[in-house]
Amino acid sequence: MTYEQIRDDAAKAVTELLEQTNLTAGDIFIIGCSSSEIKGSRIGKGSDIDAAKAVYDGVYPILKEKGIFLAAQCCEHLNRAVIVEKAALGRDAEIVNVVPQLHAGGSFAVTVYNNAEHPVAVEEIKADAGMDIGDTFIGMHLKKVAVPVRVSIKQIGEAHLTCARTRPKFIGGSRAMYDDALAGGEVQR
Repeated sequence: MTYEQIRDDAAKAVTELLEQTNLTAGDIFIIGCSSSEIKGSRIGKGSDIDAAKAVYDGVYPILKEKGIFLAAQCCEHLNRAVIVEKAALGRDAEIVNVVPQLHAGGSFAVTVYNNAEHPVAVEEIKADAGMDIGDTFIGMHLKKVAVPVRVSIKQIGEAHLTCARTRPKFIGGSRAMYDDALAGGEVQR
């Protein structure tokens, strides 16, 4: 697997995922990315900054063009903190003081941090959609109702790929009416 293939697969996956979401400018897209898994090693055992950069180069231009903020989930050594542009956060967001490193945060978080205009770390975020590259478990950083999204790319390099979008909760029971547009067109009646 070449770095160009990693970049191209990441770009294709994010494009297909965005086609199945209602994301708009200002929304947050989270990526958990194990460069170790991409290269065929066990998570956390073979970090590859070039593989992380290839993923970043594939997804960031697509998200930026749509005005969607990229968030990077750090590895477990930073308790899965998130690196994101400060502009993506509300006024009351509580940032934490940490700079990701290759083996404490991970290569993708380092790449996002180093390429952001004003990067900050937060302990949690509620993203609108995301990609999990290498089983990093991004679910803790998605809004409450995550919906799996199937894309044609099943792995990036050697890493398993899963994708998700979110939707607002349905409340009110059998007498309630729902807005199909908010649900992504899949309201069950």
